[in-house]
Amino acid sequence: MNLTDYVRQVSLEDFGLPFRHEAHWNSRLSSTGGRFFPQDGHLDFNPHLYREQGLDVFRKIVRHELCHYHLYFQGKGYRHKDKDFKELLKQVDGLRYAPKRQTLVKYRYQCQNCRLFYDRKRRIDTKRMVCGKCSGHLQLIQKNPS
Repeated sequence: MNLTDYVRQVSLEDFGLPFRHEAHWNSRLSSTGGRFFPQDGHLDFNPHLYREQGLDVFRKIVRHELCHYHLYFQGKGYRHKDKDFKELLKQVDGLRYAPKRQTLVKYRYQCQNCRLFYDRKRRIDTKRMVCGKCSGHLQLIQKNPS
């Protein structure tokens, strides 16, 4: 089953209303679970959250975006701050906020003076960078292979 078919199924089962547009994966989304586009009615979803959180959480994200979708086309308040949106989201058990993504720590540095740890995704130049607390020298203590 492709994404659009899944969103149509969720729409019928949880809202009793048809989803008549397209749904797309958008791997550039980083902090949101999905987006609704009122201009053409399509929905974008974050594939990373689907892989990390599983189908149960993803279904709640789909419900959230479908709340925007159905309220917009009914002429009701479809924005996060609107009462109509909050009430419908509660009725269908959708997620109010997207869950935090798991971050991958590749490098761990430690200040040689105050012993403070720094976890980073990217390598830093220890000759140029110093501790933000005490200006001590940093040393790479752990490197995880990617």
